[in-house]
Amino acid sequence: MADREACFVQPQEDDAAQAITAIGDELALFDDWMERYQYIIEMGRKLPDFPQDWQDDAHRVPGCQSQVWLEAEEKNGCLFFAGASDAAIVQGLVALLLRVYSGRTRDEILATDPVFLHELGLVKALSANRGNGVEAMAKAIRQRAAAV
Repeated sequence: MADREACFVQPQEDDAAQAITAIGDELALFDDWMERYQYIIEMGRKLPDFPQDWQDDAHRVPGCQSQVWLEAEEKNGCLFFAGASDAAIVQGLVALLLRVYSGRTRDEILATDPVFLHELGLVKALSANRGNGVEAMAKAIRQRAAAV
């Protein structure tokens, strides 16, 4: 892929708190978790393409049952993330996390505790392995922000 820049998720909301609120509002539109899962899967389908040559061990997020890959780049004082998974629901969870964290400053990423995953009911609604995986993804994003 020639334009690696297009792989990184651009923020839709002005800050992480607004993104979390928007996601919560969107999930609340659905009556049950099966509908919410479908919505999350659709979010994953809209992620930018993740280059095949980034789908390697160097980009792999440890602690996830499915394969998950993450890449970050810093631009204008903000960290932008690209991500992908080999499982549809996990790809959607990657999209959800990147909507919250991509395009934010390191300080904002570190200040945005992934407790919202519990508050939105996401971790409870997932299998234990998937719940651990989404928390591992959030941890990997925050570790990138903490790295100097």
